[in-house]
Amino acid sequence: MKILFYSHTGQVSGAEKVLLLALKRLDRNRIHPVAVCPDGDLASEITALGIEVSIIPPLEARFTWRVDKFIKYLSSLFASVTHLRSTILGSGADAVHSNSIRAGIVALFATTGTQLPVFWHIQDELKRHPASTVIRLLVACSSRLKLIAVSEATATSFRGRVLSIGKPRPIRVIHNGIELERYLFDPANRSRIREELQIPADEFVIGIVGQITPRKGQLELIRTFARTRRQMPNATLLIIGSPMFNKDHAFLETLKKTVNRLNLSDRVKFLGHRKDIPVIMQALDVLVVNSKSEAFVIVAIEAMACGTPVIATNVGGTGELIQHETNGWLVPTKEDALQTALLTFHDQPELRARLGEAGKQIVFAKLTAEKFIWNLEDFLVQSVSEANGGAEYLVTGPNALVN
Repeated sequence: MKILFYSHTGQVSGAEKVLLLALKRLDRNRIHPVAVCPDGDLASEITALGIEVSIIPPLEARFTWRVDKFIKYLSSLFASVTHLRSTILGSGADAVHSNSIRAGIVALFATTGTQLPVFWHIQDELKRHPASTVIRLLVACSSRLKLIAVSEATATSFRGRVLSIGKPRPIRVIHNGIELERYLFDPANRSRIREELQIPADEFVIGIVGQITPRKGQLELIRTFARTRRQMPNATLLIIGSPMFNKDHAFLETLKKTVNRLNLSDRVKFLGHRKDIPVIMQALDVLVVNSKSEAFVIVAIEAMACGTPVIATNVGGTGELIQHETNGWLVPTKEDALQTALLTFHDQPELRARLGEAGKQIVFAKLTAEKFIWNLEDFLVQSVSEANGGAEYLVTGPNALVN
């Protein structure tokens, strides 16, 4: 069968990494993938996988209360729908996989009048906004939509009240996975990165990895780190990631000004975008995930695979990955709780080692790329088969969801 994979953005972040993993690993004997996305890094990486890519304009649409921006976003939505519809009708695809809620809206409108199944891969939580209710009503009215969520928490959040009335709308939960071979621990990586960054071998190194944006909590981590300076004089904070949007660039400047104001310039390093994240993870003593919301955080899985312990805010689907004091450390979204956790990890290397090993075991057992692909492929093939009257598309391998 042929499935068209659509992304509304050409930039590569967490959701796009999941898409790239799927495109790389799907069984080409069962699924023939083609892709549609705006020009950019994502298109280049898909092309490098040997997959045909059609370029269409990016979708510029966000939640807003401003009428002028709302009209602008509607215009962008119409353009994206028009281009995608033309591409879909000319592709001969049996189904469309959309890599976000916004992409899903475009794909649903673009396939109006067809019987094509449209998959929504829900990788973010819906914000509180009247548009979210409209989105849920749109889902309720379409039998062609097949929903995939990256966590139980995300599925529950997406249903809200609208999709929970009567029999709840089915949502297949498929936790993300990673390619373990990229995260095998090598002691040389730790020493090499520390030497590159001029960090002593015995320094306590904290890292936060992800898009530079307020939602990820970098500012709160910097303020918390400043309050621990007396108790942790040998600590360094690495901030890894880059801004993606205009407001995020301004936020990065705010972070740098805050570091200077708190006299932390010698203790906080901004590394920007790095392509060697698996190696960076191995140079850390602890990874902090300080997000205000997360569907199912991939960087935590990556750190755990390296044996690096994780402190994470207990939001979204994070609690489905991390069990507090068993394979990681969960904190509420409060700076004092994060401060206590950092000091605990600093003072207890045996705790770090125990949680790091336990985290590694859970990832190797349940969150592999193979499990992710088996479950995704199973759902795609079975759903398309049902839509086509039970055509035989069988997938071998484990069918059970990660839990």
